Amino acid sequence: MKNKNLRLINQKPLIEYIIESAKKSKYLEDIYLNSESLIFKDIANYNGIKFYHREDHLSLDTSTNDDFALDFINNVECDILIQLLATSPFITTEDIDGFIYHMLKGDYETMISVSEVKIECYYKGKPVNFNPQKQSPPSQTLEPVKSYSCGIMGWKSVNFKSNYSNYGCAYHGGDGEIGFYDLKGFSTIDIDTEEDFNLAESIVNIRDKTSLKPKYYSTKKSRVIYDSDVSRILQNDGVLSSSLYDCNNDQVAINNIIKKNGRKSSWSHTIINSTSNSATLIGQLPGEGNRMHYHPSWDEWWYVVEGEWEWIIEGKVNKIKKGEIIYIERNRSHKITAIGNKMAIRLAVSRYDVDHVYTEKNYLNE
Repeated sequence: MKNKNLRLINQKPLIEYIIESAKKSKYLEDIYLNSESLIFKDIANYNGIKFYHREDHLSLDTSTNDDFALDFINNVECDILIQLLATSPFITTEDIDGFIYHMLKGDYETMISVSEVKIECYYKGKPVNFNPQKQSPPSQTLEPVKSYSCGIMGWKSVNFKSNYSNYGCAYHGGDGEIGFYDLKGFSTIDIDTEEDFNLAESIVNIRDKTSLKPKYYSTKKSRVIYDSDVSRILQNDGVLSSSLYDCNNDQVAINNIIKKNGRKSSWSHTIINSTSNSATLIGQLPGEGNRMHYHPSWDEWWYVVEGEWEWIIEGKVNKIKKGEIIYIERNRSHKITAIGNKMAIRLAVSRYDVDHVYTEKNYLNE
């Protein structure tokens, strides 16, 4: 689609959405808008970033990402090149920083953004991740297929040049360690067609209305809501600040995390997020806590690091203090609330993709 990067979405050109996310990144040192058209130089200047004017022959229909990435690396000194596509306007600063963090931590030569597809897949008529001669397992237990999202790509410049020299391409990694970073939700949307623009316009109109909470039809007897979005769950529990990506480090000092976040307002810090479990440090002030819920397929436990909590499991009220542990079996309704006169901090151990099941009343915290 011609001039799609200049197409307005909610009165703002498509390309400015990814620029705004990039400008807030704590990892990107220099940000360039790369184009053969000088109209984008005006947009770069307006947004306070740099402009790289590539030659016209690099913007033909036959030009590839390999070609203009190599051109940029050959002309602009950089150790690592992070490519952000304007056609992925809903990639957030958290996505960008999470992507770069995992690339640096894993010391990958190439980093690829992907979208996990947890559904039965075929390739050339053959099953990829399931056995057609067996019953289909629950979708959440399927081995996910990783499809390219492409909204974010990353390469170490030296490795990129070497691969291009050896194979005439480097986009997919060639030789060297390759890492994958999962994008989710709106971040996976790529704008290409008129229908995509209509969808993007609708998303922009509703995405900042954080007060909107999903409602579902069911009988009065069993009106329940399932939610597994950790970021939304924490926000709806009143946790004001959440660090989701600085996790899976070899060694962690809990006291340093507490010192960094302080004790004046609620926060959370995910320490572990693996395929088998997760561990999140949560600090809340007296009166704050989570909403009554249960997990249908996963057990959970909490360790109290500081302060006191009141916890309710299946209607039974207890108090727990520093150094004690709560264990909650699956399907048992539970709720915890900070009490006392100072912040209470707990380590919640579960798994990130576990469903939290609420009654509608508890979900809305009425």
